[in-house]
Order: sequence, then C-alpha cells, then structure tokens
Amino acid sequence: MRSTVWMSGAILVAGIGLASSLVVARQAGVETRPPNAPDQSAAFIGQTRAPERTSNVVYDTVTVLDGLQNPWGLTFLPDGRMLLTERPGRLRIVTADGQMSEPLTGLPAMDARGQGGLLDVALDPNYTSNRLLYWSYSEPREGGVNNTAVARGRLVDNPAAPGVENVQVIFHQEPSLRSTLHFGSRLVFARDGTLFVTLGDRSITEGRMQAQRLDGLLGKIVRINPDGSIPKDNPFVGREGARPEIWSIGHRNIQGAALHPTTGELWEVEHGTRGGDEINIARKGKDYGWPTIAYGIEYQGGPITGGITAKEGMEQPVYYWDPVIAPGNMLFYTGTLFPAWKGSLFVCGLATTHLARLTIEGDRVVGEERLLTDLTPARQRLRDARQGPDGAIYVLTDAPGRGDTRPGRIVKIVPKRQS
Repeated sequence: MRSTVWMSGAILVAGIGLASSLVVARQAGVETRPPNAPDQSAAFIGQTRAPERTSNVVYDTVTVLDGLQNPWGLTFLPDGRMLLTERPGRLRIVTADGQMSEPLTGLPAMDARGQGGLLDVALDPNYTSNRLLYWSYSEPREGGVNNTAVARGRLVDNPAAPGVENVQVIFHQEPSLRSTLHFGSRLVFARDGTLFVTLGDRSITEGRMQAQRLDGLLGKIVRINPDGSIPKDNPFVGREGARPEIWSIGHRNIQGAALHPTTGELWEVEHGTRGGDEINIARKGKDYGWPTIAYGIEYQGGPITGGITAKEGMEQPVYYWDPVIAPGNMLFYTGTLFPAWKGSLFVCGLATTHLARLTIEGDRVVGEERLLTDLTPARQRLRDARQGPDGAIYVLTDAPGRGDTRPGRIVKIVPKRQS
C-alpha cells in the first residue's frame, strides 16, 4: 500500500502540468471574488475557498414575524416559543405562529449606540426548574465609556406584564472604553454547565493592542459559572497578572459561537478587517493571534501589524474568508428535518447576505454551499440562525446598513412542499 501511494505521488510530481491543474481544481471554491490579500498563502489546503459542495436540498422560506428593529439574538423556550432580542433594548417572547409580546420589563440600562444595545440571549441549562435567562448587552459606565456585560434574571411569564425579576449582573468586561463597536457577546453554555462569553477588541487601537494581554478582557473568550464566579480549572487561574475569567486570547470580534455536537468543543467565528473572517476551535489557554497574525489587510489598505499570517505559539484558523462575509452567528445542524444537512455548520453572512453551509470532516472544512441568496427583499443581513425544536432553521434578518430602515424578520427554512 505504501509503495502504491508513493508511485501515485511520483507520477503527479513528474506530470507538472497535470499536478498544477489538479491543485487548481482542488482549490477552486464557491467564492469567486478576488482576495484582498492575493499574496497571502493559506497554511494548509482547504483553509480558505473550499470547493463548492452542494447538498441538493430543496427548501422554502416562511416569514414567521416581520417588522423587527435590529434583531440580534434568538433562543427557544421549552414549549417552542422564542425569546428574541432587538438591539435598541427590547427582549420579547414570540409564539410559533409569530405573535409577539410587549417588551419584557426589568432589564438594566444599556448603551444602544453603534453596534451596542441588547445582544444575545440564552437559557440556563436548568431553566425548567429555575426559569433563569441570561442576556449580553453594552453597559454604560461613568465618563462616557462602556463595555460588554452579562446579566441574568428569572422570567416572569405573564402575558399581561412579561418581565424578568431578581436581576443580577454577573459579568463586566474590563477595561471599559470609549467605543460603540466590537462588543462580541455570544453566550454559549458548555456541557459542564459553565458559560462561555465571546468578547470583542472594541475596534480601537487601545483595545486591539490588548487582545493578547492577560491583564484585561478585550479580545477574549471568557468562561464563568452561571452565577458569575470563576471555574477553578480555567487556564489562567492563579497566574499573577492574569484575569482568571480568560479561556482564550487573541480574538478580534466574535459574534458567532456554537458547541460541536460530537466533541462538545466551542467553535467560534469572528470578524476580520478586509479579509480574514475566521472560524476557530476555541481551546483552553490558546492564543488565536490577533492582531499579531491575521489574514487580509487593514480597512484603509496595507498590512495588518507586521503583515504576517503565522507565528509559533499562535493558532491557525480552521477556515477563513477573503473577501469577508462579515459573520453573524453560527450553528451545527443536528435535526432530522433535513437529513442531508446533518452535521453541517451554518454561518450567517451580514455583508454577503447569505447563509453559508460548511461540510465538516473532523476539524476541517471540506466544502461550502451558499443558501438564501435569493431571499426577498434583497440585501437583508443574516444575523442569527438557530435550530428549532421542529428541526427547521430559524434565521434573523436585519436591515442591510446604516440609514436603512427596512424592518428585520424571523424567517424559517423548511422542506419544499411536493406538488
């Protein structure tokens, strides 16, 4: 067997023209736009521009609810109703048929400028017994600064006056900065009941240059207990000068995260600049490189930091996009409504306004398919995607950019009816 493989390799090397064409064919991906950084090379085959791998699934989209203002986060209650966040600061309950409650009362003050406001929402793993909700938001502080924060409270499920009570703020990102950008903010409970919180670098130089420092929480993923205390097995517990909340470092702005259904590891997707949106497996104590290493270029052009894409001791992304898709949230599909999609990783595209379906083998992306490209009205940003209890995929859409007042929606992806 070994000699056969070696001979095949030798034949390919000898046939230079054939080998070149095979490499090109293997690397031809669903992305057809030119990269922002054409001189950069991927660290391994398939790290970017994966080949198109279509699933041949025929589906319909159904609008569950329209008229939303900057929807950001969605999760399902045990009875199938949804909790929905709108960035201006409203948390609502939505029924399966699209009936929406009044905003829940009892939430703390928020700074809803720029990318800030009310962001993600999640249920406590023991919700059926304690009825606790968790939400992330941009927290205003004295002096005009702000930060990402996480609060929890008990749901008051009263149709006449829905709200939350016994509210506790369990996490504050530090330091606070004067910025309205890059709050991160996805909330993901691990299998052991701890809570991952993804955080951004706040999109200013002061924050960017702290992403790899251990004495602050900018550009990090943190891991806390449900009450805000620190798990004793966090990687930097007990290290002098290090924040014990930290799980991983060197991130830019993580707005999507999900647990792998088999391994239970946290996968995340974060925004690059012009190029360099990347998917990572967020492992304990690892450094993901921002801003020392990065793919793509600066917004204004030119190299990022030293213009390098790899360095010893820093992790490579599982996958990256150049040009960017500007990722929203992500999900691993585990349902049975779409058997061909089982095990796929779905990533929302804000800039490209499509839903990327990635075929995963182990820790690698081996194929990409772009869905919802014909969603109407056109140019709706895809912010969040969740698997419903019915196996359908629910997607939050948002207006395409500043100054656009078109409302957002909850759209459900279902199998196409046979005529």
